[in-house]
Amino acid sequence: MNYRRTQSVASRFEVVAQSESTNAALRAHASDADGWPHLSVLITTDQTAGRGRLDRSWIAPAGSALAISVLLRDLPPRSEVFGWIPLAAGVAMADAVSAQLPEHEVGLKWPNDVLVDDLKICGILAEASAGAVIVGAGVNTLMTNEQLPVPTATSFAVLGVGVDPDRLVADYVGRLDGLLRGLAETGDAVVTGLHAETAAQCVTIGRDVDVSLPDGSALHGTAIRLESDGRLAVEVDGSETLVGAGDVVHARLRRTA
Repeated sequence: MNYRRTQSVASRFEVVAQSESTNAALRAHASDADGWPHLSVLITTDQTAGRGRLDRSWIAPAGSALAISVLLRDLPPRSEVFGWIPLAAGVAMADAVSAQLPEHEVGLKWPNDVLVDDLKICGILAEASAGAVIVGAGVNTLMTNEQLPVPTATSFAVLGVGVDPDRLVADYVGRLDGLLRGLAETGDAVVTGLHAETAAQCVTIGRDVDVSLPDGSALHGTAIRLESDGRLAVEVDGSETLVGAGDVVHARLRRTA
């Protein structure tokens, strides 16, 4: 396939027939800033050993999904900024997916899963390496109903939509670049409007959630807002807990009067 749109957006763009992990492949080039500059993009439709959140494996049948990794540089060395990168990627991907699924409800499950009609179509993972950040995304494109990994997943094919991969990647990378430029300039997601955009697209807010935390503990409560630093505020038995990292499962819609 010809990726003309993506080539016009990415500083370097490569398509490989197969990759164990596009994130790992880009990580090997993270120290080569001249050869692999900011906004270098690597994609494949056959990723054999991908990784998701909490070190889970992410494997899809060959040709059924699109793995996209973007190399980011020139970001301020602030921990609060790094926390916003996966959220920005989630917003960018939600916009890119929504552009090709205008009749469906597309939203962001905190911190970085893209949902269509409350079913997962894309997961995102950001990793720091050699002063750079690599953002990987896996999008279910041609995956059939029988190939879906869990009942809570979906794909463009299952939705009966023929996805344009070039448009999807170009829209995603261009939008991500725009969001991060503002963040790099100010270091403040509230000032740039990224906080407001993320909160508006975050379908987790207002939902009862089960959260698995990195230390192995878990909590159950209601997601009530997005903090200015990107953390999720969860109300548990009348008290608030701020979650900076974790795996979230939507339990049910919160009923309001």
